[in-house]
Amino acid sequence: MVLPPLRLTSGDPVADRRADYAQCLAESGDPAAAAELMAQALELVPHWPAGWFRLGELHLAAGETEAAIRAWEEVRRLDPADKLGASVRIELLRPVPVAETMPSAFIRTLYDQYAPRFEASLVDSLGYRGPEMIRDALLAEGRSQFAQVMDIGCGTGLMGAAIRPHAGWLGGCDLSPEMLKRAAEKGVYDALEVQDIAHLAVTDARFDLITSADVFIYVGALERVVSWAASSLNAGGVLAFTVETLPEGLGDFRLMPSCRYAHSEAYLARLLSEAGFAAPRMAPIVLRHDRGEPVESLIVTAVLTEARMRRQTDGEDRATA
Repeated sequence: MVLPPLRLTSGDPVADRRADYAQCLAESGDPAAAAELMAQALELVPHWPAGWFRLGELHLAAGETEAAIRAWEEVRRLDPADKLGASVRIELLRPVPVAETMPSAFIRTLYDQYAPRFEASLVDSLGYRGPEMIRDALLAEGRSQFAQVMDIGCGTGLMGAAIRPHAGWLGGCDLSPEMLKRAAEKGVYDALEVQDIAHLAVTDARFDLITSADVFIYVGALERVVSWAASSLNAGGVLAFTVETLPEGLGDFRLMPSCRYAHSEAYLARLLSEAGFAAPRMAPIVLRHDRGEPVESLIVTAVLTEARMRRQTDGEDRATA
């Protein structure tokens, strides 16, 4: 996925001109000189997170890794919510990335900016067909109708449009209000709300199908969201999602240079089994293309067993056999 361009405007005309000149130097192939000029701009506006973020990029392009990390640490100091994703860049410079998820503020900012051109970029340019592939996988398993469906991380509603003919009631949630506006325009959802899938709360609502298309690429550790799904599905309900494939031997999940997480089949199988799902079906697919290269991925469908039926007792979820 091509990320939206960084907005470089400080509000100080002199600093902005120096930042523009730094960009020209970078584009001409001199990132070291560009970094020096960008540092001069930041002397005028030292509380400018986007400027520090760009300085980090320039230092990294010039081969100055430690200087890049220092710049991105300054971004995190100025903006603890980390809307620009400086922690993601720092994480990728570790020999083995260890972060279990991405900052929510970064994902929200990313997709609020990306929303106007999201579908044109993802579907038209990158050949993305994840929602249709999930739908077709369900149909191939003989599952064609679901009374209650929840689409988590629904984005602009591509999954919703694909599953709508097979859903009685269809809800969706997403972290980005701008993406949800475009989902609402499709008119396929019965309810939409802003929600962070990393912090979903179990309620009285129960579903027959929970979908998540191209969303877990921003969540490394999936224990919490899978537990929520197990507690929110009716017995016999289905969890269907896509992930990018992490080759075996590299751990359970890993943040990749693409700024997306990949997950191993062994991790997914173990996690789903522990949560009470029957042996999941994992079908290898090419989810999209990135810089002309196929993105190896998996479609995962898993059925919740009868033993995981949930009931509320004294405010706590308890499994009943």
